Formats: sequence, structure tokens, C-alpha cells
Amino acid sequence: MILRVGLLAMLATSVKLVAAPGPGFDEPEAPQQIEIGVLSHRGNRLTQQQWGATADYLTQALPRHCFRIMPLAFNEVEDAVASGRIQFLLVNPGMYVDLEVRHRISRIATIRNGSGGQARNRFGGLIFTRADRDDIAELADLRGKRLLAVDPHSLGGFLMQLDVLQRQGIAVPRSLAALDFAGIHDAVVLAVRDGLADVGLVRTDILERMAIQGIIEHSDFRVLAPRSVPNFPLLLSTPLYPEWPFSTLQSTPNALAQQVAIALLQMPTDAAAALAGGYTGWTVPLDYQPVHQLLQALHRPPYDHPEAFTLIDAMRRYWPAVVLSLLALLLLLILAGRLQTLNARLNRAKSRLEQRQELILNSVAEGIYGVDLCGRTTFINKAAERMTGWDQHQLIGCNQHQVLHHQHRDDAFLRTEEDCPVYATFRDQQARFVEDDLFWRRDGSCFPVEYSTTPIRDERGKTVGSVVVFRDTTERRDTAARIQRLQTEQARVARLSTLGEMASGIAHELNQPLTAISTNARASIRLIENGRGTLECCSQVMTKIADQAERAGEIIRHIRRFVRKEEPETSPVAVADLFDTVLVLLHQEARQHAVEIQCEISPKVDKVLVQRTQIEQVILNLARNAIEAMAETPGPHQLRLLAQPREPESNTEPSARTIIRVEDSGPGIADSIQGRLFEPFTTTKARGLGLGLSISAGIVETHGGKLVLSETESGACFEFCLPSL
Repeated sequence: MILRVGLLAMLATSVKLVAAPGPGFDEPEAPQQIEIGVLSHRGNRLTQQQWGATADYLTQALPRHCFRIMPLAFNEVEDAVASGRIQFLLVNPGMYVDLEVRHRISRIATIRNGSGGQARNRFGGLIFTRADRDDIAELADLRGKRLLAVDPHSLGGFLMQLDVLQRQGIAVPRSLAALDFAGIHDAVVLAVRDGLADVGLVRTDILERMAIQGIIEHSDFRVLAPRSVPNFPLLLSTPLYPEWPFSTLQSTPNALAQQVAIALLQMPTDAAAALAGGYTGWTVPLDYQPVHQLLQALHRPPYDHPEAFTLIDAMRRYWPAVVLSLLALLLLLILAGRLQTLNARLNRAKSRLEQRQELILNSVAEGIYGVDLCGRTTFINKAAERMTGWDQHQLIGCNQHQVLHHQHRDDAFLRTEEDCPVYATFRDQQARFVEDDLFWRRDGSCFPVEYSTTPIRDERGKTVGSVVVFRDTTERRDTAARIQRLQTEQARVARLSTLGEMASGIAHELNQPLTAISTNARASIRLIENGRGTLECCSQVMTKIADQAERAGEIIRHIRRFVRKEEPETSPVAVADLFDTVLVLLHQEARQHAVEIQCEISPKVDKVLVQRTQIEQVILNLARNAIEAMAETPGPHQLRLLAQPREPESNTEPSARTIIRVEDSGPGIADSIQGRLFEPFTTTKARGLGLGLSISAGIVETHGGKLVLSETESGACFEFCLPSL
């Protein structure tokens, strides 16, 4: 009693120190939900009835928290503890001992059971049958009978009785007709009463509680192997063990656990929670060493590991097998000598094969090296040494990713091992081909490569690494860059050629504003000389001169932009500005051939992301071809420039695209030439080179689109797509 009072004082002092709010501490707005997991050994409904009042008592004692009972079946306790869904646990001592070892839960109080007329903190197990079963009088009569227990993890409903039966020489379940588990104590009692089982196993006080509740008649049952223990009035068949402990999980705050322990230990014996639960309060945690010893004797968790088996035990029990083993060992030594001879021959053959393999690898022009599952280089050929500058002895055993393949093409950030294709190959066992990447030389320089990586499998088909075959693409990339520069220059020459063909029309366009400027200027001079040049009159004339000068300047700006060398970067350009350039450069030629140019731009179309000069060249080429084709037939004719939005047809397409169409009312394209219309040097003009459509198609492809000839009722229609903003 003195120990208990001292413990209460210490816990109360620690709770005050931990739980006392400091200066400026804000009270929580709502109580914290606390879950108490309770083993539902008599069913969820009875568990809630029995322990709900205890949760209410703790809620009243600790108003900042709201305690709630969570009934748990035997197979649900482990998951509830591991997942952290509960903060406290009330289970039988056997399950507590197992969880204490594996999940570090701690007991803070032990229940004092109140059934049977007095308080006690120990309980046992009961082996019983129906009172009218004359064929079952003692434990030896259980052989060949149907035994029903609560659960394999139930201490009072199976494990205590199992220890008693094994000490009596009854092998469970081999000596029984059947061993089943009902899940809850009440179901075991009712099954024995109804003749569904011959013998039942439950904990002490179950029969008494069910009899008091009017569920069964006490006289319907008879206890097997009864025991009498002083100051223990309940029916008993096994030794006594400590009662159920109230435990806290490792993740539960210490301050909360201490507060709960104090509240339980201070619970009066006549409290509503104790009366509803059928107990008389709580006491300090008992010693559960007897439970440990029981589980250890039964080899139950956490003592389900086999005991050490010494060499002397093996010799004493299995000496015939030891003699045969020695004979077998002698035979194995003879066979080992033979195998060693064969192995020497195989090693010599393997050495010859490796030499041949090395000769083959070194004769290949591509670089080849192998990688194991840890990323280490296992072999490398001469070509790889020559391209990287590393020697074979320097690379083998080193991490290939850190030495050869550690950075992205744009040098923006390090390529990690997680996204390295070489490692991904032996992780998912899928071959890969990388068209553009960088490898690094020993001197710190890099060079572009294309490479394939293929998984390496052993004789059992297990992936043991990957092999990389790569080639230096520096020369090919330089050649592609030269071709790109030549194509760009060719497009510029084509623009200059186009501008030369339009020189007459452009000169006429420039001549008109210049003539108007000259005429108006001389008229203003004559007015001034005659004395009739008022300020208002001269101002009107000067305004006309300025308008014509701006018109001429606009034409010159369009021409200069059209013939200049284009910048390589794309930029946002309004579709209306693209059409405006075409209108300026083709105005005179269209009027000369009686062609009306119409521009139709959808309200949903604003800007496109393009290289402006190149796209203006494409639209101008298509428009000039259309005007020249319509000039061969009697007019009038129409040329339509259209811009419309296009919805993506698949997830791989950009989300926004704009369709550019150039339609004419000319004679159309002959069927014989449509199949090769975009090939170089294909033309229908008498003096044409046949490069305009080919160059235009190439420009459109660099912008992610494709120039196509669409079907129309009359004339021809060319269209292509551009990325929108």
C-alpha cells in the first residue's frame, strides 16, 4: 500500500511538470481523440458495454482528451499496434508479452477483477464439458474428442490449458478428433452446451458471468481437473497467472501515459466504470514473468525460435546418420579430387574462350563495356579505351556512371543513377537505344554518343548486369550542322530569287508613293511662290507627303526583313503580321493578274511560336505559286489566306496548334505530279527550279508540322500547322 501511494505521488508530480502549460500556452479548441484497443474475447457488443464506461471515466478525468473503445479481434490486435491506430491497449497477458518484445509496448496498470465476490489480480483457465457426459471424467478421456478453444493466442482460453494437457501426455492436436477455435469465450460455452463440441476451454469467471447474466445454467457443466487455490473462489483447472495489463504504445506521449495511469490507479472500487466492467479497480503493474515462462515452455511467440542443438546432442541422437555422413564425406573427397581435375581442364578451356572473346571485342570499331548490378565496369574493349582515354585497368571495378556517364546533354544538372538508362536496363531487363547523349573522357572533355544497352544474363537466365555498345557521333553531328547551315543559306537564296522575280512589282509599289511625294512637294512650292500657300493648305499637302513616305518606308522594311539572315530562335509572332508581309510584297503582282487576296483569321487565333522570316517565306512561296497558276486561266480569281485553331488529336500532340491554309481558284494540281510534289526539282513552271515547295516543306517540318495538299472542289489548297501560344 505504501509503495502504491508513493508511486501515485511520483506520477502526479511528473504529470504536473509535463502537462502544466507554460506562459502563452493556447488551450486546444477540441479534445484530442484517444483510441483504446480492447481484445474482444466475448464479442464487440459486450466489449463496448463492459469497457465503454471506463473510456468515459478517463475522458472525465482528462478533459483535454476524448477516449474511445476500439474492440479488436485476436487477428486484429497486431495490425492495430503496428499501424499506430490506437494509443492504449488492453489484451490478455500472453498477447501483451509478445507485443512487449516485438513492439515495445509498456504496461502501466493491472486490472483487479471483481467477479466472484472479491477483488483479485490473477486468473486461470478452465477445462469443462457438459454435466451429462459420463464418458469424459478426467483429462485422459479427452483423446479422440472434439476440443473447442477461443483462439490460438488466447492465454486463458487455450494456452494455459494446452500446458496442462501436454504435462498430462496429451498431444494437441494429434491425440484429438478435432481442435477448433470459436473466436470468443461465450461461443465456446454455448457450443459445448449445444453438443457441437465435447470439451471447451475458457478463462476463469466466464461461466460465472454467463450464469449471472442468465445466458446458461451453471449446473449444466462439469469442470475437468479442478483445482483449489486459497482465496480464489472461481472454478479453475490451471495454475494462476497475472490479470490483464493496461498498456501504452511506444508512440504514445509519456505525459499522457502517466496521466492515464494515475487516473486508473485512483479509480474508486465503486466507480461506475468499475461496476460496468465487472472489476474493482486497478493496481500497479504486476510481474508477468510466469507468463514468459509459460510461453517459453510452449514455444509460443515471442519464444517460438528453436533451442540450440549442440554437436553432442546430434552425436547422441543421430550416430547412425553421423557414420553414414562420414562415409559420404570420404566419397565426396574422392569425387572432389576428380572434380578438381575436370575443373582445371575447364579453366584452361575458359581461358582460351576468354582470349577469343577479347580478340573479338577488340576488333570491333564501336566502344563496348560491361556493367554489373552495382554499376561497376566489368570489361572494356580497345575502341572504348581509345575514345574515352581510360585504360582497362583504370576502369574495371570503377563506377561507370560516375566516370563516363554522369551529366545530361544540356549540362544543366547531373544525371542521377536513378534515371541512368544503363542501370534501368538491368533493373527492368529491357534493352534500350539512346540516340543522343554525352560520355566523358579522362581529360574532362565530353563527346556526343549514341549507344545501346542490353541486359546480360547468366546460364540460369538471371540478369547479372548490362553491356553498353556506343559510337562517337561527333563527325556525324558536325556533318548535320553543316547540312543545316547549307539548307538555311539555300532558303535565303531562294528568298532572294523570289524577291528578284518580284522586283518589277515591288518597284512599281515604291514608285507610286515616291511619285505622290514628288508631286505634292512641287505643288506646295508653287503655291508658296504664287502667294497662295496658306498654312492650312501647306499642312494638308505635307500630311499627304508624310503618309506616302511612311507607305514607302513600310514596303522597304518588309523587304529588308524578308531578305535578311534569320535568327535561329523562334519567337511569338502574330498571324496578322505574317499575312501583312505577304500582302505588301504581293500587292502589285496580285493586282496585275486580277487576283483578289482575302485574309481570314479566326478570333481564337492570336500568336504562333515560329521563326518569322522562314514562315513568311513559306506563305509567300505558296501565295506566289497560286497567283502564277491562276494567271494561266481567265479571271477574276481569289486567293484566300486562312488561320484557324486545331484541337489535338492525341495526347502526344501539343495542346494548341494553328492551321494555316492557302487556297486558290486556279486549275489545281495534276494527279500525275501530286505524289512527288514536295520533292526537289519537281515543278510545273517552264522556268522554275522546283525548290520552292521542297524548301517550304523542310521549314514546316522544323516547326513540328507537315506541309500537305488538301482536297478542294476547285483550285488547290496547301495547309500546315504551327504551335500556338
